[in-house]
Amino acid sequence: MTLYLANILLALAWMVVTGSATFVNFLFGFALGAGALYLIRGQVGSLGYFARARRVLSLALLFVYELILSAWRVAVLVVTPDMKLKPGIFAYPLKVDRDFEITLLANLITLTPGTLSVDVSDDRRILYIHALDCSDPDQARMDIATGFERKIMEAFR
Repeated sequence: MTLYLANILLALAWMVVTGSATFVNFLFGFALGAGALYLIRGQVGSLGYFARARRVLSLALLFVYELILSAWRVAVLVVTPDMKLKPGIFAYPLKVDRDFEITLLANLITLTPGTLSVDVSDDRRILYIHALDCSDPDQARMDIATGFERKIMEAFR
């Protein structure tokens, strides 16, 4: 049994013991179960559940940071009177190879203001990205590689 399933069962048991079947009570039971499982993680023999949860949270925080930062950059570009934009499409060589990871990366890029995932090559090795300001595509590639793609690989491998 995975720790995630055990955590859900502990949350359901919490709901039965307290006699309250509300979503908030389930979340509280889930948090209590996660805390209990964290305390006995060495005896259960699986540390992956908590490490993965921490890495997924790290990816989510990176996305929120990048979302705010890129929204600010786009807002500054829009209000600048002489808008020196150089829009373009560049090819990004993918390190991720599973469909879920490619889809997640493409969606994170698309949800970030100023960028849009256009297409994936047939061999699933290149992602084509449109950028509002494509004056330095090498820097954009580096930002994606050290940001979203690295965090996705850490969280889901």
